[in-house]
Amino acid sequence: MAERFELRDVSEKDLPTLYEQQRDPEACAMAAFPPRDRDAFMKHWQEILGDRKVRRKAILVDGKLAGYFCCFVRGGKRQVGYWIGKEFWGRGIASRGLGEFLHHVRERPLYAFVAKHNVASLRVAEKCGFEVHGESLAPCEKGQPVVEEFVLRLR
Repeated sequence: MAERFELRDVSEKDLPTLYEQQRDPEACAMAAFPPRDRDAFMKHWQEILGDRKVRRKAILVDGKLAGYFCCFVRGGKRQVGYWIGKEFWGRGIASRGLGEFLHHVRERPLYAFVAKHNVASLRVAEKCGFEVHGESLAPCEKGQPVVEEFVLRLR
């Protein structure tokens, strides 16, 4: 049976689930992004929800919150980011969701930064038309190793 798929605005009621998703050790290792504690996570998302310049969409699969997509400007570049809960991996949800999300973001170019070891995320971005444009070293949280990443661009 086909999964029901929906994008909608992220709301405050989504935050507890998104918080738990970003705590998964395997997901954090893959994304090369350390989990935030609850207060830091909620503060970060309150800022996102309060910023009208940030586009953010929750992805629901069969009515369950699977993750989110967002678009924001950092360092003068319009960037896309996303997080998919581990229980939803391997089902094409990230690729389908990003493809749908890109219909909501018409500005180009768009950039995505993907840890070099995160092959799955690299494939998702490439399936949606992003191409490797360069490489960079990501600044990290205090005490974390520097992350080598691909810089991807969608024209």
